[in-house]
Amino acid sequence: MNLKDKINLSTLPKHIAIIMDGNGRWAKQQGSDRIFGHENGVKSVRDTVETAAELGVNYLTLYAFSTENWNRPQEEVMALMQLLVHTINAETKTLNKNNIRLKAIGNLKSLPTDCYNELQEAIENTKNNTRMTLVLALSYSSHWEIVDAVKQIAEKIENKTLSVSDINEDTISAHLCTANMPDPELMIRTSGENRISNFLLWQLAYTELYFTEKLWPDFSKDDLYQAIINYQTRERRFGKTSEQIN
Repeated sequence: MNLKDKINLSTLPKHIAIIMDGNGRWAKQQGSDRIFGHENGVKSVRDTVETAAELGVNYLTLYAFSTENWNRPQEEVMALMQLLVHTINAETKTLNKNNIRLKAIGNLKSLPTDCYNELQEAIENTKNNTRMTLVLALSYSSHWEIVDAVKQIAEKIENKTLSVSDINEDTISAHLCTANMPDPELMIRTSGENRISNFLLWQLAYTELYFTEKLWPDFSKDDLYQAIINYQTRERRFGKTSEQIN
């Protein structure tokens, strides 16, 4: 029996989030520069998106570029932005062919103009697709997202369209980038790092975390299958006892 056959399709995580880490280290192992790793990471993105859609995952969120990544060497940042534009241009047709909708979260207005425009065009061109939603986290961090949500809520209070007494968890969720999306049930991080790096802090409150030593360019279909199989062995109690769940 192969790994795919071990997956129970009736208990798939509806939303999987992935921190795609290790491109730079992978490139260093190959004796090349970091951008070579990012370029090779695109294949893992393509394979992961296709595999998740084939299985029936509803949402796949990929942490592609954090607000902190702007502090990397300028040459690497610009190369990443160019790679992003090229990839979006190259993959939009495939997304439509596979009935996959593209969305993006983060401080998108901070992206270079050509990146922002290509991204918005791809989002518009795929908006009617229904098989799966692919979410790119770009210029994203949870600290930025939560601060932005607080500002939105404060403005509504100032304008008297919202009362302080009406604020609850749903209010916060509705003002985050992921409003109208289910919270991730499974979060995968590659490269052996055991942290979530300012990613979806609010949304990951009860998410199952899965860490793998694989560097992102080496992440394969079987690695995604293995993560899902591991997820399906866990008991998700949400603060209750095992007896209550069973």
